[in-house]
This record gives sequence, C-alpha cells and structure tokens, in this order.
Amino acid sequence: MITAILRLFALRPLLTLAVFGIPVLILIAVGLLTITVLKLLVFVVLPIALVVWVVRKWFWTAGD
Repeated sequence: MITAILRLFALRPLLTLAVFGIPVLILIAVGLLTITVLKLLVFVVLPIALVVWVVRKWFWTAGD
C-alpha cells in the first residue's frame, strides 16, 4: 500500500506538488497577510486613534 502511494507520487510530480505544495503556499500567504494586517493595525490605525482620543480629551471637554 505504501509502495503504491510512493510510486504514484514518483510518477506524477505535478500531483505531488498539488497535494503538498498548494496547501503550504496558501498557509504562507495567509501568514504573510496576517502579519501585514497586524503591522498596519499596530503602526497606523492605533496611533491615529490614540492621537484623536488625546486631542478630544484635551480640547473638547464635556462641560463646554
């Protein structure tokens, strides 16, 4: 059984690439996308939100 599977993979390298390569490439792409989104969130969105919050706290008080 194992030898038949190994022979199948030896005869069809494109099938081997499709079975093992594409899921690995998808995992790499998802990981890189996740890292990019987290960096964008931490280094762009959060500082802007913090500046807006601080400016509102300083210049727009609740009593005025």
